[in-house]
Amino acid sequence: MGKVPSAQDSWNANLYDRKHSFVTEYGNRLIELLAPKAGEKILDLGCGTGDLVKKLHDYKVDVVGVDQSKNMVMQAKNKYPTLKFFVQDATNLEYKNEFDAVFSNATLHWVKQPKQALNCIYNSLREDGRFIAEFGGKGNVKTITDEMINQFKESGISYQTANFPWYFPSIAEYSTLMEEAGFKVTFAEHFARPTRLDGDDGLKNWMNMFGSEMFEGIDQNKKEDIITQVEIHLKPIIYIDDHWIADYKRIRIIGIK
Repeated sequence: MGKVPSAQDSWNANLYDRKHSFVTEYGNRLIELLAPKAGEKILDLGCGTGDLVKKLHDYKVDVVGVDQSKNMVMQAKNKYPTLKFFVQDATNLEYKNEFDAVFSNATLHWVKQPKQALNCIYNSLREDGRFIAEFGGKGNVKTITDEMINQFKESGISYQTANFPWYFPSIAEYSTLMEEAGFKVTFAEHFARPTRLDGDDGLKNWMNMFGSEMFEGIDQNKKEDIITQVEIHLKPIIYIDDHWIADYKRIRIIGIK
């Protein structure tokens, strides 16, 4: 998954590869839904560090990976120098009627302007092209983010809702936006996917990797204190069988142009 942040690129591509490989592993299941065919041209929107682009390439498709994070794209190019990766914004794609499919894993919950993104995705596709995506849906990681916000308040910090970096829609909301963009929605599901985080510091790494925007304007010492308190309060709830388990809720969806 590639994040699609706004102006500042805060992504640590090495930490992403070392500690958050589950993003790619779950993306393998989405490739099954995509069912790529040799010779197709496919756009991986939010390609992260490129692992799923490589897997799609192995299906003998012509695949292009894009991500707004320069750090992620640089890492992808270093790992797979013969494949095609570009820095692009999901809300400002430059493609017109070019792809048989747009594939997106764990990215669109970072896009807080979904209408613009869906219009770009639609325009990128050829007639009868398909859009296959999975991303965070309503209620995603709510246990974790609610406790983070609670600890901001406990620390005397006025939490800014504008710093909440995600968009977690319901199926009805996102399907409606897809139809407004011109898609025929042929498949949609919303499901719980409890996700194991790697290591005893898994929750801390998750907050540093994916929740960094929530800490904007907070000094490092205070940030560390908040993270520690979140760990203490959530350990009885989501530390199960010696592992942190994040309360992921996902949307998986298919649309046809």
